Amino acid sequence: MNPFEKSISSYFSPEQFTLIQKIKIGIAGAGGLGSNLAVCLTRCGFKNFEIIDSDVIETKNLNRQYYFLDEVGQAKVTALAERLKKINPDINIITKRLRLSSANIGQYFQDREVLFEAFDNVESKSLLLEHFGSTDKLLIFGNGMAGISNQQEIKIKKIKENIYFVGDGQTQVSSQNPPLAPRVTACAALMASCALEIITQKTS
Repeated sequence: MNPFEKSISSYFSPEQFTLIQKIKIGIAGAGGLGSNLAVCLTRCGFKNFEIIDSDVIETKNLNRQYYFLDEVGQAKVTALAERLKKINPDINIITKRLRLSSANIGQYFQDREVLFEAFDNVESKSLLLEHFGSTDKLLIFGNGMAGISNQQEIKIKKIKENIYFVGDGQTQVSSQNPPLAPRVTACAALMASCALEIITQKTS
């Protein structure tokens, strides 16, 4: 283990940390949820990632996504991979810059044991649920984290044994509810926490 991994391993039992490092993670989307989520997971010791997103970094993304001004114009998956390697240089990461569709989704995430949905449109969320919902993968979706008001609390909701929704389930992005760092980041952190709890409990 490198110095980072040795340090973080002290927070887990040997069995837990072995499983954390072994688990294969898929992240669909590298924006506000996906970028912050990937950083949270890496800081917990996860190291096997497949991340897919088609976009490049824009200035308007910087208020909530884990990118910096000098990275504007870069592909999100490329910048995110470099960011994660600065945390743990020994991560294994597959990145694809493309848009997932019903025509190509069967080519991706097939060997992933945990799959996170981090898109910002209903069609893409539905695509992942329809394609992977009946598999034995652990699926964690983000749904409702926009705006400033905390009247609708961000929570983890279990839908099925292997499917979880994280968010308030209501507050979507609109002119009245802009996407802002506090609630977006909180949702991403809870998505990572949900997976961490489920995975570590397997060693109990």
